[in-house]
Amino acid sequence: MRITGIRKYGASIHAFPLSPLMAKLQHRCMNTALNSPALGEIGQIAITVSDVDLALAFYRDALGLRFLFSAGPQLAFLQAGGVRLMLSTPQGAGTTGANSTLYFRTSDLAASYASLVARGAREESAPHLIAKMPDHEVWMAFVRDPDGNLVGLMQERR
Repeated sequence: MRITGIRKYGASIHAFPLSPLMAKLQHRCMNTALNSPALGEIGQIAITVSDVDLALAFYRDALGLRFLFSAGPQLAFLQAGGVRLMLSTPQGAGTTGANSTLYFRTSDLAASYASLVARGAREESAPHLIAKMPDHEVWMAFVRDPDGNLVGLMQERR
């Protein structure tokens, strides 16, 4: 008998064989995981916006991201560190103003926040302490893009 599972009952531990179906599923999952390539870093994030030109001006001019290219009037691409940002109108999926929050690292949170607001970002939350860790503090601030999408700024202070 091949032991494929362990259960604990009170203070004792019992080994048991899996049913043939469970053993087959376990074998398939293990082989799939072993033969599948691991995922790498995030390569691109899509942000749904109502007006690509307006959003492009915000992400390029206010946030300072590097413009890469446009693919027609409803798609624009920018570079944010090692991640490409795609600005797109809804095109059947997504809702403007209801995207996930993008968090950008900065070495000077207060100066970055003030600079973004001065360049047209809508204030949401001034720099504030989020958490005190044993060896550093996490600080964040938030602004909104023209469609109301939340953009986070974060700094880890040591």
